[in-house]
This record gives sequence, C-alpha cells and structure tokens, in this order.
Amino acid sequence: MSSAALATRTAPALLAVSHGTASPSGAAAVAALVDAVAARGAIEVHPAFVDVQQPDVPTVLGALTPGRSSVVVPLLLSAGYHVHVDLAAEAERAPHVVVAGALGPDDRLVAVLATRLAHADLGPDDVVVLAAAGSSDARAVADCVEMARRLGVVLERPVSVGFISAALPRIADEIQTARQAHPGRRVVVASYLLAPGYFADLAASAGGDITTDPLLVAGGPVAEELVDIVLERYSAASG
Repeated sequence: MSSAALATRTAPALLAVSHGTASPSGAAAVAALVDAVAARGAIEVHPAFVDVQQPDVPTVLGALTPGRSSVVVPLLLSAGYHVHVDLAAEAERAPHVVVAGALGPDDRLVAVLATRLAHADLGPDDVVVLAAAGSSDARAVADCVEMARRLGVVLERPVSVGFISAALPRIADEIQTARQAHPGRRVVVASYLLAPGYFADLAASAGGDITTDPLLVAGGPVAEELVDIVLERYSAASG
C-alpha cells in the first residue's frame, strides 16, 4: 500500500454534511463540492444529509469501520439548530466523532459573494441586500449579519440582510425598505445560499432588480475558496 493510500485509510473520515434538497441542480452542485474536496485532500470523504436526501449521518457512520475516527463538516453557512443540536447529538453518541465549525462567517465566502456580484455587473450606485436562509437560532442570524457587514466593507457600501425563513426582516420586506430609502437606485440581491433550490428560487422572486447566483452553481466550477474552507474546518477539528 502506498503512503498516500495509507494516509487516506488512517486519517479521520470526513463527513460532508449538507442540508439536502429536492432540487436536482442543487443536489448536483453540492455533490460537485464534495467531489472537489475528495479530489484535493488525501482523505476519505462521504456525503451525508440532515434532511430531504439520503444517506443521513447515522447511516454513514454506521457503515464505517466500528470506532473509525470521523470529522463531521457541516456544509452549512451558519451554525444553527442542525449544528448545535442534530450534529452535536451524533457526536455525543459516538466519542470518535467530532463536529467541525460551519462554513461561515468567513472572508473567503465574502470573496465568492463579491465575485458573484461582479458577474452580475454591480454598479457603483446599486444598493445591496444579502439574502440568507434564516434560522430560529440567534447565533446563526448573527452570523449572517456579520457576513453582511464584511461584504459591505469589501464593497465600500452598506449591505443589509433579509431572511427567507424563520428570522426577520424577511427578504422581500428588506428589499422594499431599500427601495424606499434609495429611490431610483437598483436593488441587487446577493444570494447567501449554498446551492440552487427552493430557497434560491424564493430569493430570486423576492423583488430585487438583480439576484446573484448562490455560492455553488450546477455545472459551474466549484470556487476554490469553498474547498479551502471545508478542508480547513476538517483540519482544525481533527487536530
């Protein structure tokens, strides 16, 4: 067995855990990220889901060699209920499993958002609203507010945030507020969502003049920043 193959067998397995989606394009986009992580790192990578899709985390853990060390990396932009409750419970049941941090907040995600806005021909007078999924967990909401602040620093303009579900202000209301505050200026929605799907469709129909693509796009290249973050979260958690 080569040294690379041995390292792959002995290093903790990486469980790349996303929310799951019924959207074929969304599922394909997330799968491309998982494949890119597996291709870059000399580690064993398994996809898993917290909802909608299979396999779930217990199923993947059960298929591994008993006692195999594993790092769960949430492919989630903020640390809400799934990270603090669902995945934490899995780690409590299995001492050899640790849960890494969520993907955001992170300046590399800001860079991807800025690239999406540049591709959408963001103008100097455009008003930017960040569209986030939303959560009942105040910590996840705070993460999104922080991402809006960081994006505003990069864009050199204020960026507000609106939520699609479970938190206020709702994205359609925030877009309307932006219009009223800046009459005659375009409102551009920066989609702070991982992949295409139901929430991305809701963001696109919320009333912005332009809505950017999510961070992952089916059939498009996977941003290297996303791969970097996943592998960094894995390394930090695996010690």
